[in-house]
Amino acid sequence: MELNFLHFDMDAFFASCEILDNPKLKHVPMVVGGKSKRGIITTANYEARKYGLHSAMPIFKAKQLVNDLVIITPDMEKYKRYSNKVFKVLSTFSDRIQKMSIDEGCMDISHIKMDRYYLAKLVQDNVRIKTGLSISIGISYNMSLAKLASDWNKPHGIKIITEEDIPEILMDLDVGKIQGIGRKSEAKLNDIGIKKVSQLYELPKDSLKRLFGKSGEIIYDRIRGIDKRDLDLSRIRKSIGEESTFENDLKNYREVLKKLKQFSVELEKDLEKNDIKAKTIHLKIKLNDFSVITRSMTLENYICTRDDIYRVAKYLALNAKIDKKVRLLGLSASNLSDKKYEQLRFL
Repeated sequence: MELNFLHFDMDAFFASCEILDNPKLKHVPMVVGGKSKRGIITTANYEARKYGLHSAMPIFKAKQLVNDLVIITPDMEKYKRYSNKVFKVLSTFSDRIQKMSIDEGCMDISHIKMDRYYLAKLVQDNVRIKTGLSISIGISYNMSLAKLASDWNKPHGIKIITEEDIPEILMDLDVGKIQGIGRKSEAKLNDIGIKKVSQLYELPKDSLKRLFGKSGEIIYDRIRGIDKRDLDLSRIRKSIGEESTFENDLKNYREVLKKLKQFSVELEKDLEKNDIKAKTIHLKIKLNDFSVITRSMTLENYICTRDDIYRVAKYLALNAKIDKKVRLLGLSASNLSDKKYEQLRFL
């Protein structure tokens, strides 16, 4: 099969943008996130990742792990400008690009008759020269494998997965690193003694369907290199979320946080039902004088669990000035991506 899908993923994107503005940050542990004691990490540079720091980790915990941690306040307008520059460079190679988030996407390269490794290197060099940013690239014959490949050799990596590589290249992976298998599914598999893809590969399709429903079929296909989808250029769905107007106004932060915890559970269910993840969480608060407060946070990595969602929602609420009773509360997720594109962790 032809290697017609190129997946690109910007390396530690928010942190890399900050390093462009201040190169001294490159060689010190640095995170982008809230500086208050309630703050959380949106992304960490590679120096910080050596200490186990990651997106959605509370800042106070990060400080415990790294005493001299540098914390930079997020600047989403800056990141959007850099993202637009990168996508502009990429559009010179193909006009068929599915933008999956602010820092990643997949392009159709079927029209480019060029050695695939040379093409990937050419794309990387163009992005580096014209924007100063680093991207990792994966190329394969379908979208899922191209995504997997882009995360294989980070940062600034290139990986090509051919039909001949499948399924052997997947066999030694932990099941939790396979796209579509979240923490709960991984635990369920571990409980029955399945920890490696090589063990998962032996399960019949019917067994996977009994364990995971429709997702079981997807997992069965993915570990066999099967993915018949084409790029989705419509980007129709923008957000998913929960919102309520209360019969009795919420009187304090304790009541607001209790409701946000409930919303986080419902939002997790909605994301799971639609088989999607999100990078941005939005909070909407309408006070009893009908004034509206909105806050949002974008993470570098996708999230979908109630704990991660609530951690972000709590941070947004506690850093908003709620000085009156709350009439309406809304919690939503955007920057959505199919769970089948879930990032794998090889670092």
